[in-house]
Amino acid sequence: MSKTSDLYKTITKPSPEVLYKEKGSKFLGYAFPVTTEDEIKDHIDTLRKEHHSARHWCYAWQLGKNYEHYRANDDGEPTNSAGMPIYGQLQAFEVTNILVVVVRYFGGTKLGVGGLIQAYKITAKMALEASQIVARTIDQVFLLEFEYPEMDTVMRIIKEENLKIVDQKMDLSCKIWISIRKKESKRVFGIFDNTYKVGIKPVEKDS
Repeated sequence: MSKTSDLYKTITKPSPEVLYKEKGSKFLGYAFPVTTEDEIKDHIDTLRKEHHSARHWCYAWQLGKNYEHYRANDDGEPTNSAGMPIYGQLQAFEVTNILVVVVRYFGGTKLGVGGLIQAYKITAKMALEASQIVARTIDQVFLLEFEYPEMDTVMRIIKEENLKIVDQKMDLSCKIWISIRKKESKRVFGIFDNTYKVGIKPVEKDS
């Protein structure tokens, strides 16, 4: 996705297992939705146990709504013959918060670097094609702070702008956390910032 976009693409659930065969070698492909490196490690560990007699468990992952973190691993295959072809498919499909693992059972015939690159690329592509890819918006969360008499004004703006309330604490002093799509955040911030007796500030609370 474009770096200026407020959309990102990901998958909603693990893909079904896919199989690619080449000269006796079997390549099994898997795609998983992930948000942390701990989740990534767990999936890889599970596949290593499930396919304990396989030769290689190569993978690539990408994390972050802005596609900012990634890694590729050849797991003993020749340098850049496995992990990077898999990562190339993550880029081609423009997906993030995702892990793709290709498990190889060696079939007795060496494929050469070119053959390996093609096999890992095709298997990763098959796993992604079997996945349900969705587009999500990048949202900014803001905290609104105001006294109770300003409640009607604040709620009217929230309703008019169709804003999502993430959390709220109502008392004499009120706090409401709202989630705003990134491309609208500057404009909506301005509305509240210019509203008498209402404070607004961005927060790191997850949307």
